[in-house]
Amino acid sequence: MTKAEDGRSTVSAGEVFLRRLSENGVEYFFANAGTDFAPVIEAIARGNALGEKLPETIVIPHESAAIGMAHGYYLATGRPQAVMVHTNVGLANAVMGLLNAASDQIPMLVASGITSVMDDGPLGHRTSPIAWGQNMRDQFGLVRDATKWDGLLAFPSQAAELVDRAFAAAMSDPRGPVYLGLPREVLCAETELPTAPPRNAPARIAPQPAELDAAAALLDKAERPLIIVQRADGAPDAEGFAALGAFAEQHAIPVVEMAITRSSLSGLSPMHAGFNMAPEIAEADVILALDVIVPWLPHRDRLAESAKVIAAGADPYHLRTPVRNFPADIALTGRSADIIAGLAERMPERDRSRRYAAIAERNNKRREASLAARPDEGVLTSEQVSRAINRLAGDHGRVITELGAKIPAMRFAGHDQIFQNPLAGGLGWGFPAALGMQLADRERLTIATLGDGAYMFANPVACHQIAEALALPLMVIVFNNGVWNAVRNTSLQIYPDGYAAKANQVPLTSLEPAPDYCKVAEASRAWTVRISDPKQLDTMLDEAARIVREERRQVLVEVMVKP
Repeated sequence: MTKAEDGRSTVSAGEVFLRRLSENGVEYFFANAGTDFAPVIEAIARGNALGEKLPETIVIPHESAAIGMAHGYYLATGRPQAVMVHTNVGLANAVMGLLNAASDQIPMLVASGITSVMDDGPLGHRTSPIAWGQNMRDQFGLVRDATKWDGLLAFPSQAAELVDRAFAAAMSDPRGPVYLGLPREVLCAETELPTAPPRNAPARIAPQPAELDAAAALLDKAERPLIIVQRADGAPDAEGFAALGAFAEQHAIPVVEMAITRSSLSGLSPMHAGFNMAPEIAEADVILALDVIVPWLPHRDRLAESAKVIAAGADPYHLRTPVRNFPADIALTGRSADIIAGLAERMPERDRSRRYAAIAERNNKRREASLAARPDEGVLTSEQVSRAINRLAGDHGRVITELGAKIPAMRFAGHDQIFQNPLAGGLGWGFPAALGMQLADRERLTIATLGDGAYMFANPVACHQIAEALALPLMVIVFNNGVWNAVRNTSLQIYPDGYAAKANQVPLTSLEPAPDYCKVAEASRAWTVRISDPKQLDTMLDEAARIVREERRQVLVEVMVKP
């Protein structure tokens, strides 16, 4: 036992919790406080007064923004952060963000208070009628399907070891969010201050040699191999990105990025075959499905009967998804960089120059077609805006898109330049994720491109307040087409000749009358501009970037695009 800085031999479990977060590498404690936070608030105040090493606390005015910022911060740094929300109601608001984090294998510790259960007696007992109203039979059930581990702080002496176990679980493969429930009475209780540092190395998984041998033999003999990937450790770690690029180019294997959440291959690589596997998959004789939950669309894409499939990744069968029926002739379990390294060691060097040249020529023609300038019709399209954003970001900028910029219309070389919303589909992810990335690197141009619906789902008043409070010079670009385009397109796809297709307006998809998005941002002193003329696009985007870089202000650009 050791004494605290003010001479006490014991401290509250709330203070141990905060200290242990710092000892596990947490830099930011994203908090949306409630009546259960009293011991945490007291611990923060005491820590500040005594100069204790605690994570920097950031007040976040909505829970989904807190989760999204922790998500984005990890994507930018590879370091998991901590979020705490208010009992069951705050946790309910956080669930959508947790579903996104689980889908994207993002480690973070999410904690919430648990309503006091004692009517009287111990410090922290019920003191308000709300404690009865918020009492639940199974608060953990709110998040159990969206987290890989959950724990309850039952005794104050458990605080340090539970935090250690939480981070070991979050960072072990496959990574993901974890949840810790913190009853107020237990947080208030005193306990000894731990002296030993965390001893909780995360568990890594690696592919088995026999399976690597078999997979490498298949790829080596294949005449028309294909790699389909969603995220090959593309960010924040460049190792998998670089390994995949070198492997694909050395062995002349085209790579299709399917429904990416972060890039896995340089857009400049001659082996980058775009984002639609339909032209490639029917002819492929061996497919390496690398860390991809949906390698192809079964209703549309047909494999050759003799094609072999190698399923690979930290969770090659994606067991979080109850129903998923893609075949696997060989399963390789491990992180993408380790899998590619293992295959590279076993693949013999052969002269594949003819295949390389043919693939490179085909990919280049497709790329040129997708990037070709469209005629100026006086109306902005999403593709035009996307190409302009690509130019603006250049070789260093970072783009986060959620139903905004069109990835096939852009081309980035860097491993951490393009990010897209997780397949869980929890809208409102893009804005706070971009805030988290900008917090991680305030000097880097960070551009959040959002559909108008995604912008509204992000609780923009809260997000703009966060940007101003933290002085984050983020650029937000809202693609205003006045419609839920994903809903509209799906309806028309399923019923191409139906009544909705014949109607002037597809039901349940209109976002009219549109709010004045610029005024929403201006409430937090953002610089704003609305663009409808294609001739003004580049000029106004350049000015927006100047405001971000020189005046260090947040910016909102509203682009009026046709559906």
